[in-house]
Amino acid sequence: MDQTRRTSAKLSRLGGPTAPCRPARLQAADPVRRSVLTPGSDFLIMLEPAAPDLDPVTWAESNRGLIDDLLLRHGAILFRGFALPDPQAFECFAEAMEPSGLFGSYGDLPKKEGGRNTYRSTPYPERQMILYHNESSHLDRWPRKQWFFAEQVAPVGGCTPIVDCRRMLTLLPADLVAMLETRGLLYVRTFTPRLDVDWRDFFKTDDRAAVEAHCSAGGIELRWLDPDTPQTRTRCPAVIRHPLSGERSFFNQMQLHHPACLEPEVRADLLEMAGIERFPRNVLFGDGETIPDETMALIGEAYEACAVRFQWLRGDVVMVDNMLTAHARDPFEGPRRVVVAMGAIVERGAVESGIPDARTMEVL
Repeated sequence: MDQTRRTSAKLSRLGGPTAPCRPARLQAADPVRRSVLTPGSDFLIMLEPAAPDLDPVTWAESNRGLIDDLLLRHGAILFRGFALPDPQAFECFAEAMEPSGLFGSYGDLPKKEGGRNTYRSTPYPERQMILYHNESSHLDRWPRKQWFFAEQVAPVGGCTPIVDCRRMLTLLPADLVAMLETRGLLYVRTFTPRLDVDWRDFFKTDDRAAVEAHCSAGGIELRWLDPDTPQTRTRCPAVIRHPLSGERSFFNQMQLHHPACLEPEVRADLLEMAGIERFPRNVLFGDGETIPDETMALIGEAYEACAVRFQWLRGDVVMVDNMLTAHARDPFEGPRRVVVAMGAIVERGAVESGIPDARTMEVL
């Protein structure tokens, strides 16, 4: 049996954990209760107020260090039962955890109505899954911290599965991980009209010279296929070391960019309409070689083996360390509204140059 089939068999036995919470031991004076979602795993901790009158913003402001420590250790935190009745309260809660401020200039998500620096979740067909990814890992900078707020819970489906990207490296074949670390990735994005977000909306300008300056500053190759179709090519790592802990993490957007992860009929239609050279999104090995479909299937199996799912409750907040945790979205039926916030922006160059001290990270 070859390596791919042996690994596939191993993954199929593991399964994706979905388990009830198990209370952790606490002191009586603790203002919040802690529990873990997966017995025997530190990944994803849940915090709940010990008293109904706990003020979320005041508590968050007073416990930033604790929250940061828990996030770095566990990779993700589920805040449940905090008094967060609406998106505005959620935004204040997230701001209290991030003194440098929330990121308000993100081009891939629509702004949330009534919010200053919050966004609506990705507008993607309800019956299709949004596959696993680390936010903006294909760009020259990304948020290290990300929050999701359940404004309205779908009556059917709509989970936000999350994955410990440190564990991913233990499930993937060692030779594949080594190859990805050595060769890296090349993301190719073509802003083909009507097939992707308009480039003016993404770059927040209609000035081509400004787009070119932005790409040049970020180490992104840019060419114009025609006056209205820019194409970017960005070389990025597939595996990074976390800038604070030094842990290795499977950090990328391979599933969101590789044609093999599309539904077969969608892939065929896009190839017919645009061809592979104008495909809206693609990812290759860093040297430009095609990543085999079989490799992507193996990565998809590993994601599902690592996935942790929980049922949203209205008012829930999930905070993830985006450099340790990938997220996705399950299909759903009925109305669903999830609000997103981001903070602690990290420059790609600071991570690629090694494991910097926290003081060398540029937070915008």
